[in-house]
Amino acid sequence: MGFKNVKEDYVNMQDLEKLRYPIGEYNPPKIIAETQLREWIDELSVFPQEIANISADLSEEQLEVNYRPGGWTVRQVIHHLADSHINAYTRVHLTLTEDRPEVRPYDEVKWAELPDAKTGDIKLSIAVLKAIHERLVSLLKTVKFIDFERKYYHPAAKQEFTLGYLVGNYAWHGKHHLAHIKSTLT
Repeated sequence: MGFKNVKEDYVNMQDLEKLRYPIGEYNPPKIIAETQLREWIDELSVFPQEIANISADLSEEQLEVNYRPGGWTVRQVIHHLADSHINAYTRVHLTLTEDRPEVRPYDEVKWAELPDAKTGDIKLSIAVLKAIHERLVSLLKTVKFIDFERKYYHPAAKQEFTLGYLVGNYAWHGKHHLAHIKSTLT
């Protein structure tokens, strides 16, 4: 399995946007059907193993490749996934246990610059993803369909979102960053 170094490649703006959003931006349906939610939950259940599989044989050198110019390294992406999905787990619980909770934003860029994200062992974040997703998926499978309409407020976005939106967003988020990692493979 080879790796391409996108730092050295000439990338025009259209190519840069494709590198930034290789599967497109998150665009959920206006009305989220129960079958769609189940599909997203299934995607969340297999995602940690997909990350484990794709990263299993990567060398330290490969983990330091940026997926796009100005983007994070593969290592930072994997650690970001754990950080982000920990927040998702918390947001799901808050939404299910409080009336319209206000979730706490975090500075994902600064988190990705911390030493554990820049140099840490990816196996730790993969273990976190496996544990978080196992708990999250087991919970989501028991949630009544009507409860996916429960809302939380995100102060950075200055808007409300439903639990169903959140589930789809994190299913997309995993595939989005998996595509980033795949895009560095040749």
